[in-house]
Formats: sequence, structure tokens, C-alpha cells
Amino acid sequence: MNLSEKLQVLRKTKGLTQEELAQQLDVSRQAVAKWESGITYPDILNLIQISEFFHITVDYLIKDHECSKSIVPSIKTDLEQLIEFKLEAIKNTYAGNANQCSSSRLESHDYSYEKGEFKYYDTWLGGEKFSGEEAIWKENIPVYAMNYFGRVLDERFSGQFLHEVLSVATMELPYRGPELYQAGEYTYKTKVIGDITWFQGYEEIYCGEIKVYECYYHGGVLI
Repeated sequence: MNLSEKLQVLRKTKGLTQEELAQQLDVSRQAVAKWESGITYPDILNLIQISEFFHITVDYLIKDHECSKSIVPSIKTDLEQLIEFKLEAIKNTYAGNANQCSSSRLESHDYSYEKGEFKYYDTWLGGEKFSGEEAIWKENIPVYAMNYFGRVLDERFSGQFLHEVLSVATMELPYRGPELYQAGEYTYKTKVIGDITWFQGYEEIYCGEIKVYECYYHGGVLI
């Protein structure tokens, strides 16, 4: 999504009209309308106001991740290899409804995936309220782990939408889903503090203006 599309999604998630958002930012409704149509763009002061109001980064607002060029070094670092495997493993386990394995604990839901020297394992307990952990081993040595605890808040929650969100995580934000993602009436948002080595975050899903899901997570590398 580009800036104009992101701004529309953020405003609608808050349930605001263009007029109401303009009042919050102390600008005219016409200015907001032009931003959302792509005719003009907010200046740096307005971008800062928008980021603070919606609790997102300026970098997220102005960067079109789908169109940005990806520079791949000839030799990937250990962290890059780890992140690439993690993203692939997520798509090939829970997010892709694949590679479910036998329970490791009483009534647990378990998924595993292996490729080369890496192995991924995800195990969780519960249903509408759930708690779990995902971990990665490299050459049989644990190198990464993340714990999560969440709950469904409304019957309009869509598990399929969550699968879709997790499957489009990026190298820049590989923990759960993208900072902002929308499909149909559903909107996903997450906020993370830290980086892959040590992080904590919170994610939520809205159906229209109703929050239907939330989850806290934290983790990092073990080496």
C-alpha cells in the first residue's frame, strides 16, 4: 500500500471521517482529502502528527514495502538466514494449514517444519484463549524462541484472515504480521519494540470498527 491508501485504512479503522481527522491534525478537510487521493502529500510536520496520532512510524507511512527494491547480499548473515527460514516455516505450518504433527503435551496443537540445518516448531494450548511458543533450532541447537498469549474477543473473528496476515510477514517485521494489513472488512495492526534479537509486541484485528482479537508476544535469539 502507498501512503494515501494507508492513511485511508488508518482513518477508517479509527472510525473517523475526513473532517474529524482534519480536526485532530489541525488541518483542513480538503488537505486530508488530497492526501488520501494522492494529489498532494503531508509535509514532515504533518507526517509526524499522523504517526503520533495513529501510533505508527513515519518510516511505515512513507515507505512502499511492496515496491521497494530488495538488495540481497552475496553472503547472508546468520540473522538473515534465520529470518528467511522463520518466514518460510510460518507459511508452511499454521499460516498455511500444513505440517501439523502429534501433540507434545496434553491437548496441544503442534506444527513442525525442517529445511537444511534449520528446524521450526510451534506448539500452543487453548482455543479462543490461547498460549504458545514457537522455536527454531540450527544444527540441533536452539537459536530463537517466541512466546505468545492471545484471545478472540468477538464471534466475527476470522481465523482465515489471521492465517493470511501471518503469511505476509516481511524481513523487516518478521515477528507476526505486517505493521498494517487490510482485506475486506478486516484490519490487522501490530506494534513492536526492539528487533529480532530481543523484542516484545502487541497485535490486534478489527472487523470494521470492532476489535475482535488481540495477542501479546515477546522473544528473541538465544545465541
